[in-house]
Order: sequence, then C-alpha cells, then structure tokens
Amino acid sequence: MELSDLDVAESVLDLIGETPMVQLKKIASNLPCPIIAKIETTNPGGSIKDRAAISMIDAAEKDGLLKPGGTIIEPTSGNTGVGLAIVAAQRGYKCIFVMTDKVSEEKVSLLRAYGSEVVVCPGAVEPDDPQSYYSTAERLVKETPNSFQPNQYHNPNNPKAHYETTGPEIWKQTNGQITHFVAGAGTGGTISGVGKFLKEKNKDIQIVVADPENSVFSGGSGRPYLVEGVGEDFWPTTYDQNVVDLTIPISDADSFSMTKRVTEEEGLLIGGSCGTAVAGALKVAENLTKDDLVVVLLPDSGRGYLSKIFNPIWMTKMGFSNDNGDPPLQKSVNDVVKSRNSETVNLVYLNSEQTTSSALKTIEKNGIYHLPVAVGEMPISAAEVIGSVSKEILINKLKNDNGQTVNDFLQPPLELVGVGENISNVVKLFDKSETFKQALKIFLFYSLITLSIFIILSLFDIRLFNSLNLAMTIISSGGFLPSNNLSNILIDSSQIIITAILLLSSFFLREINLQTLTTSYWSQCFARGPFKDVTRRHERTSRRLEGWEHYTHVDTNLLVAALNYAET
Repeated sequence: MELSDLDVAESVLDLIGETPMVQLKKIASNLPCPIIAKIETTNPGGSIKDRAAISMIDAAEKDGLLKPGGTIIEPTSGNTGVGLAIVAAQRGYKCIFVMTDKVSEEKVSLLRAYGSEVVVCPGAVEPDDPQSYYSTAERLVKETPNSFQPNQYHNPNNPKAHYETTGPEIWKQTNGQITHFVAGAGTGGTISGVGKFLKEKNKDIQIVVADPENSVFSGGSGRPYLVEGVGEDFWPTTYDQNVVDLTIPISDADSFSMTKRVTEEEGLLIGGSCGTAVAGALKVAENLTKDDLVVVLLPDSGRGYLSKIFNPIWMTKMGFSNDNGDPPLQKSVNDVVKSRNSETVNLVYLNSEQTTSSALKTIEKNGIYHLPVAVGEMPISAAEVIGSVSKEILINKLKNDNGQTVNDFLQPPLELVGVGENISNVVKLFDKSETFKQALKIFLFYSLITLSIFIILSLFDIRLFNSLNLAMTIISSGGFLPSNNLSNILIDSSQIIITAILLLSSFFLREINLQTLTTSYWSQCFARGPFKDVTRRHERTSRRLEGWEHYTHVDTNLLVAALNYAET
C-alpha cells in the first residue's frame, strides 16, 4: 500500500502548526467586539513552542551547530523543552533541560517521559546568579561534549518561526480583518514574529502584550511571580519592542481566575499564561467597537497545571480567593486570627543575603525557631520564598562566621498555609492518627535515652530500681526514689561523678525536644530508623503558619484552640 495516497503525516513534526481558532462567546458576551482565540494546544507537544523548537533545530543542523548524536541543552519553563524533546526523539538527539522550582511537577514529569534529563534550579534568584537556570544551562553546555543550546531568548529563529507560520495563519484565518492581536511574552518570539508579520500586512493592527505585573516588559522590577511561561526579569534579544503598541500588566490572581473561567465557561482547558492573555484581551476589547476583531493567542493546555491552578488547596495556600464556584469557605485561618483579636502583621522572614549573625539576631528577636528565607523586600510573594533556615543551623555556622550569608545554608521551604484556607483543610495537618504516630516516635526516642542512662548507671553498681528512677528523673520524666537523701543511693565517688555528669547533660537534653528533631542533624540521624519522616511531619505542627496574602502568623496552639470555633 502506498501511504502517500493517504491523508497521513509522515512524522509527528509534520503536525506542527495550522492550529484552529475559536470564538470566546461566553467570556466576551458583554463586550462590543468578538474575541477569537488561536488554540495552540493542538500542536503535538501541546503548545506553541513546538513551532520555535523545530525552527531552531532546523537552523542549527543547517549551520553545523548540532551534530548527529549531540545533546540539546536548554533552560525552559517546560513547553519549549517538550517541543525540543519531540524533535530530538525524531532525529536522535539527547536532551538536558534546566527548569526553575516554580514549574509544575507535571511539566517535569512530562519532559522525563520523553527521555530527557531535567535539572531543577531555584527560581527566586537573579539571572546572573550561578544557581539561576540561565547560568546552570550555560555551565552544562561547557561541561557536555557535542552539545548545543538553542538559546530561545536570543535565537533569531525563534521569532522567525512565528513570522513564517503563526502570523500568516492568523491573517488567513481572519481574512485580514484582525484589528488587535493579544499575547503574552516570555522570550518575545511569538509577539515579535506575529507582530512583525501583521504590521507588514496592516500597520494599523494593534499588537498588545499581556504581561505579569512584576515582569520587566510592563515596567516591573522582575521580582518573581507565580504564573509560568510569560514575563521576564531581563530583556531577551528576541523581543522586539518596536512592534508592540501596548503592554498591559496582569496580576497572578487575575491570570488564574481567568484561566479557570475560560476552562469552565468555554470548555477550553488552558494554562495560566493563557489566562493572562485572555485577561489582557478583555481589557483591550472594553474600549473597542463592533467593527473590531481581537485575536488572543492561547499558547498551552491546562494539563500541566492540574496540581496548581486547578487545585483549590494550592490556590488557597498561595493566598488566592476561593473563586472556583465552590461553596464559600465557612471558616478560614484569617477568621481564626480575627476571632482571637489578633492583628495582622508582616511576615517575619530572612533575606537570603543576610549574614548568619544578622539572621540569628532576627530569629532570637522574634522568638521563632525556623524562619522562611526569601529574596526581595516586603511585601514578598510566595514565589519569592526560596527555602528556610533553623536557629540551630545558624548557631553552628556562626562559630565559623566569615561573612557567609543565609543563602549558603538553605534548608527546604516550609509548607505554606494561606490565610484564606479552610480551617477544616488545615486541621488535617494535625490529624489524630498522624499525631499519635508522631507521639509514639517521640516516646520511643526518649525511651531509648532513658534506657541508655539506666544502663550507664547500672554499670556503676547503683541498684537497678534506683538506676531506673534516676534515669527517668534525669530526662524529666517524673521518676521517684525511695529516699530523699541521695547519699544513701550514691555511695562512692564514681557514682556521684557519673550522676552529676548525666544531670548536667539534662540541660542539653532539654534542647532535644520536638523542635530540635526538625533540624537537619537529627533528620539525618533518624532518616532510616523508626523515626523516619518525623522531622517533616513535625514541622507541620511546630512551626508557625504563613499566610501569603496578608502575611499573618498563626501558631499551632492558636489553630488547635480554633477547633471549637470552626465547628460552630
């Protein structure tokens, strides 16, 4: 059979482009002009980045920059990586992709499903920081033989792909009637390539960028934000400012709210950057007429954001309101704070550039054992939190303080609880079964200490009954003795000395409590024993809860005391 006679593509790469358009009737029902969406999710990789990926690889092969058996290395928020991985699978290349920790787990898993290696870097750092995903990618290129970095932020074949394909498709599909084109900008390839083509066809067409509030494109500082794939903290050379007529800043909250609206009202499962673009398109359309035609580009699907934007638990943890159609939250963490006549206060946190001595002073001043670490100044967002640090870590490092900063001793971030989160959800962190398990582990821990002390005392010929009770007394467990006079129990000097040493050690044992068990030292000590995961689980109950919208602290006792309140 001759397949050439059939309507069948020879390769998945032949399916890139020629994506459909659909009117957003419900979302734009109250607007004077129609809004048409360009659906890029029908590309094989599920996003518009497939177009740039094949364009950049084709050019690299033609120029001899990518040789057979080579390795493609690229920093990406996920979608470009998928596009490159598809091309690599077809042409026999290896892939290493560098991503920030704000990228959803679905995207990481997706890239690994294509056989790619994924390196995750902190997102809340400057672009020139050695830990940034830009710097990490450059380092990997130097270390990897026969490697090639497409460098989508500076590769002219990125906007060229959209000048040659996306722009012409939009012009053809709208019969040249388009008056406004709205899209987000990350690398700037789409907006620059499409914008250039449309301007050449009709200079009056308005090119509009819908941009995250903190992005430099809309005049922001580049501080981290939560929406993925759009906006930047620097100016890529692939971004052509000359074709852009208007830039509209869109908040994370508006982006995510619109993402869910489009999904629920139009039946289009879209990603967060799509929500940014649609929110911008609606703002543009408000002041237009029935003769105008707005085209908004939807770059990817919502399947990569199911654990985030479409997860109410994640949304409330990030401080966003419950606007997904669910019943209103009856009682929230913020309600508890108000019920206790507590005032909303700024979040206490450590700046990543603070010295260890300065950070320790902050911890001691506020009486908080474990603090989040963030970049930037108040008000910070959840996206700017890069980790945490404990008092013990700082004390240990202070002994050899040579000007090192908090950033040098980062521990994993604390789990977030938003002020808008339902009390019933938060209380799950204190589940009775979990509490029992934790209590059992702590009991076993102290029992082992008691047993150890008991054995030591017994070796010094102290009566077993007295040894046991002395051991319990030393660890403050309420032991009792048949005599009020220890001279009747401790007869010789060796018994007195060892008991004195053990009593003195009780001062230090006082530090070995639930809080100390959350340190990295004890975590490593018991990582494989009966105390596995005790540190992670106890953090949920020992630390203060952070609300990222109003920056409120709520401690464990306050939350537990609120149980009766939550049930009323």
